Amino acid sequence: MKAAFIANGQVGVGDVADPVPGKGQALVRTHVCGLCASDQHFLTGGRNIIDLSRKMGGPYAALDFEQPFVPGHEYVGEVLDYGPGSRRSVQPGRRVVSVPIMRQGGSHAVVGYSHQCPGGFGELMLLDEDFLIEVPDALPDDYAACVEPLAVGLEHARRGRPDKGDAVLVLGCGAIGLGVIAGLKLMGVGPIVAADFHQSRRDLALAMGAHIALDPRESDPYAPLPAFDGRRVNLIYECVGQPGMLQRIVEAAPFDGRIVMGGYCMEAESLFVFAAQNKRLNIQFAGGEEPQDMDLAVRAIADGRIDVTPWLGGRIGLSGVAEAVANLSGPTAPVRTLVDPRVL
Repeated sequence: MKAAFIANGQVGVGDVADPVPGKGQALVRTHVCGLCASDQHFLTGGRNIIDLSRKMGGPYAALDFEQPFVPGHEYVGEVLDYGPGSRRSVQPGRRVVSVPIMRQGGSHAVVGYSHQCPGGFGELMLLDEDFLIEVPDALPDDYAACVEPLAVGLEHARRGRPDKGDAVLVLGCGAIGLGVIAGLKLMGVGPIVAADFHQSRRDLALAMGAHIALDPRESDPYAPLPAFDGRRVNLIYECVGQPGMLQRIVEAAPFDGRIVMGGYCMEAESLFVFAAQNKRLNIQFAGGEEPQDMDLAVRAIADGRIDVTPWLGGRIGLSGVAEAVANLSGPTAPVRTLVDPRVL
């Protein structure tokens, strides 16, 4: 099959072996797949991520950074067939999304970060039939490809155990922060304050349901909110992933505040525990999405409760992946660029 792959920190395009499904594995033809910041992180810090997984336990320990692997974990595709002995949970010909995890056929891998389970930057994938979620006919491919990143934000949102008495701050308005805002809006939580350096991302935050969007260099997001009777935020979502963020939040958070760490920081983080203890802070670490979050994301996009139209930045073929990954960051980058592996 044709694919864009990563090998030794470089993006290549060419032919790789077609995956062969085993028991419980679906063979899926990719339609489109979103580019994620984690794809860029693997280009620059893949060895470190793999080494950390081998040292501390993690899903990337079996990955050989020097050998080609096909990334892409925000996909929608069409079921073609199944491996022998499978339940065949979704009829061939139907479109699906899924949590990008493989637990069937003797494998345990992250789809897109595995030599055995190539991701959506290739024409074919293997997906765990237990995690397949059928896509409604009326939901276009480009919208379905946004299900996975939205689901991550929805997972982070619920990890904070928000209720309608909370005033919330979301730090960082990339895809995950925007998903958190959308999830909080679905739960009727507010006020929601969004903070980001870039005006375009603040505009997106307002479109997703934030009540206030500000530049933290110009306005203190922890200050009293005049539009909400002087309330201060008490539930803070970190969606940036930069070293030093946790300690800065601890210093600014109120007594009995709650902090959800959703940004992926691959560097050591320093924390002055005494400061957090003095305020009786609760710090929750959020991870990836679960099937319930994927299911909610599919339904919420399909029925119009969450509009991901502003996220979409167009499609590219395989030959455009290297340049697109190199330019993922920055205020002008779209929230999601989609890769169509059927196009070179």
